[in-house]
Amino acid sequence: MTTLRVCIVLAGALALFACVQPKDRRPGLWLSGEVETAPVTDWSFTDAQREIFLETRTWYGIRHSVTVVCASHNGALYVPSIYYEGGEYPDARHWHRNVARDPRVRLKIGDRLYERRAVLVTDPAEWSDVLAAFAHKMPFWKELAEKPESERPKLIFMRMDPPADDA
Repeated sequence: MTTLRVCIVLAGALALFACVQPKDRRPGLWLSGEVETAPVTDWSFTDAQREIFLETRTWYGIRHSVTVVCASHNGALYVPSIYYEGGEYPDARHWHRNVARDPRVRLKIGDRLYERRAVLVTDPAEWSDVLAAFAHKMPFWKELAEKPESERPKLIFMRMDPPADDA
């Protein structure tokens, strides 16, 4: 009977937190909203959004979501990550480890959900262009972009590509 009670309490707690969205630096679980099925070829509509939510797939089956900033460049959408404390991609962030293992992500922008595939930007020219796009959008990023590389924290960018089956 005790095992049954524990299972009921755990199931209730999980149900209670099943749709907890992230807030600022606090991560969340599953994102809710209406899934956008039409292909998106121009993400410039996100220029009006300062923050969006990004949901990853964990190895243990419970979704993990975080709040991220975003910027569009040449019709594509990008999200950054800053390593103030040091570390390397993907080991320094839970959501990075999730994306490295399974790049399928879900974005919540407004009330809409977008199925995407996170791709780490490794091309130096694309990386510089994306940094410039963030600098154009937000003063904080402008300050970072103006610093010499040796004085900046480590930055990475991920491009939000269509899911692999849509590519």
